[in-house]
Amino acid sequence: MGRGPSIEGRKNAEDAKRAKVFTKFIREITLAVRSGGGDPASNPRLRLAIDKALHANMTKDTIERAIKRGTGEGGAATEEIRYEGYGPGGVAILVDCMTDNPTRTVAEVRHAFTKHGGNLGTSGSVAFQFTETGEIIFDIRSQPELEEKILELALDAGADDVQTEDGFTDVLTTPANFEAVKNKLESAGLKAIEADVVMRPSNRVAMEGEAAETLKELLDWLEELDDVQDVHHNADLPA
Repeated sequence: MGRGPSIEGRKNAEDAKRAKVFTKFIREITLAVRSGGGDPASNPRLRLAIDKALHANMTKDTIERAIKRGTGEGGAATEEIRYEGYGPGGVAILVDCMTDNPTRTVAEVRHAFTKHGGNLGTSGSVAFQFTETGEIIFDIRSQPELEEKILELALDAGADDVQTEDGFTDVLTTPANFEAVKNKLESAGLKAIEADVVMRPSNRVAMEGEAAETLKELLDWLEELDDVQDVHHNADLPA
């Protein structure tokens, strides 16, 4: 009879995954500092990056080192690049990268698309299908009465829309209003399960069967690339 992975093996895999996530947060904090300065009070992008890092249990010492790295010398060649392409079934995909070697990164991203029946497009070929949107999501399945409170507070704070479906309430804002709305909801004791500025698709493509499996493999492959920070798509995948 075969045996599953040992406890040590699972722990090593979890540690490796956590290290990869932390690396992405460190890069995001560093570039946020370079683009807007090292003071979170005057740099919304840095505040958001720090919030996400703390939520993932990154230590404050590690965050401080990333901020110092951003304000200091070295590593200035790192740049942000967005690649656009289509996956199986014509699904639109945006791949946000941070890299010190664009030649290496584009080759890795192109290989991932090609291997899974997709293709890398030119700049602007996909991005028009997405809008940068602040998104704050609440799980209200055990407290459906919170929907009205979230709606009232969010709209009062400047949210654009509030949508509830299947026990989840999704608060949508402009990027500029995201932080004010998030703070208003948090100060009222409401705890979001997700809060981020995302690329929200204008429409979604329903995927199922083998095409959905291939797309999932492509998305996982892209997420695992060292230079990839975020992957956005417009697929409606089965649970």
